Amino acid sequence: MSSPLIRMLRDSYPQAHIVWLVQDEGADLLSANADLDEVMILPRRHWRELWREYRWLKLAREIYDFSVTLRKRQFDTVLDLQGLLKSAIWARLSKARQRLGLRSREGSGVLMTHVINAPRGDRRIGSEYRYLADQFGLKGAFTMHIALSNNDDQYGHHAKVSFGPYVVLCPFTTRPQKHWFDDFWVQLVQQLQQNNLKCLMLGGPGDRLAAQKILDRNDLDIVDMTGHTSLRQAAALIHYAKLLIGVDTGLTHMGIALDTPTIALFGSTCPYQDTGKDNVQVLYKKLDCSPCRRHPTCKGEYTCMRSLKPADVAATAQTLLESS
Repeated sequence: MSSPLIRMLRDSYPQAHIVWLVQDEGADLLSANADLDEVMILPRRHWRELWREYRWLKLAREIYDFSVTLRKRQFDTVLDLQGLLKSAIWARLSKARQRLGLRSREGSGVLMTHVINAPRGDRRIGSEYRYLADQFGLKGAFTMHIALSNNDDQYGHHAKVSFGPYVVLCPFTTRPQKHWFDDFWVQLVQQLQQNNLKCLMLGGPGDRLAAQKILDRNDLDIVDMTGHTSLRQAAALIHYAKLLIGVDTGLTHMGIALDTPTIALFGSTCPYQDTGKDNVQVLYKKLDCSPCRRHPTCKGEYTCMRSLKPADVAATAQTLLESS
C-alpha cells in the first residue's frame, strides 16, 4: 500500500537516486518499476538458513558487511515506511543525516531524526502513507501502482486465453485470525462455478499445505497456483482476472492497485474501508472485540470472520461482476 510513494518521490525529486531496501521475498515486485533507480535486497531468507544451521559467525559477519555497505552509500534521507523496530534498525545503520519514520509501539522512533504520528480514524487505504507524503511535501496523486514487465503481461494474458473468465482466490495470510474458513471457501467456489467461472487460487510456497486442505474438502474445479508463480506473475494473473476475493493479505491489496474488481474479507484487522474505487467492496462486520489484530479474545472462534457468510460474499461477487 506504500507503492504510491515511489511515483510521488520521483515526481518530487526527479534528479534523486531512489533506492528501495526490501526483504528478498518482496524484491520481485519492485524490480520492474522504472521510477526506482535501484532495488537493494536484504537477504533475510538466507540469514534465517544460517541461523537454523547454527552458522552464527558467518551470519554475524554477513550482517556486519551488509551494514557497512549500507553506510558507505551515504544516503541523505531514509524513509522508514514500516514503522517497525527491525526496519528502523537498518535506517539507523545507514547513518543517513535525515531519518523519517512513523511512530510505533515498538519504540522505533528513538532511531529516527523525525517521527511522524500516523493519523487515527482515517479509513482510506494507505492512510498512514498519505499522511507521510503530506508531511514530507511530496507531489502527485496517491495512486497505487504495480509495475509489470512485458513477459509478466504475456503470462497473464495467456492465462486469460487458456482459462476463460476466472476469479482469483487469495485465502492465505500470516495469522489464523485473519483467515476465512476452509468450508466457507468450498461453499463459495461451488456458487461461483454455477456461473461458469473458473477459480484460480494464489499464495506463496509456504501456503501449499493450507491450499491442499481446501482442495481436499471436495471435488472442486480449482486451478491451484499456490507457490507456483513469482509475485509479478501473481500480479499479472490478478490483473487479467474478472474478480478477486481475498482476506487481509498483500495479494488482495494488489487487486485494488491493479484496478481488478475486488472483495476484501476483513475481521480481526481492518486496514481500510474506503478504497476510493467503485469496483471494490470491503466486507467487515465490526464487533465489540474487533479489530483485535494480534490479540483475539474469542478463543479461536474468530466470530468476526465467521459472520461473513459465503452466500453474502457470492451475492457481492455477482453484483461486482454485473457492474464491471
